[in-house]
Amino acid sequence: CPNPSDLRTANGTRICAELYTDDSAYYDQCCGGSTLVVYPGSDVPYMPHGWVATISSLVVGTRCELTVWSRAGKKGKTRKFAA
Repeated sequence: CPNPSDLRTANGTRICAELYTDDSAYYDQCCGGSTLVVYPGSDVPYMPHGWVATISSLVVGTRCELTVWSRAGKKGKTRKFAA
């Protein structure tokens, strides 16, 4: 997995989180598969098509916090992740 302080695009733009579809019990095999990038200030009440119930690992950048909900439309229980 990338280091939280290294989350940036190829042109240097800061990324707040990366979500991945693949995970493993072995750390060096985590953060694989498809990647969904979360930029600073993003507010996404609904997951993009094909991403519902598929995220199995994530990395949150420094100075960022990712809040997720158990149900669509920012409903249900919440959980917060940080670097």
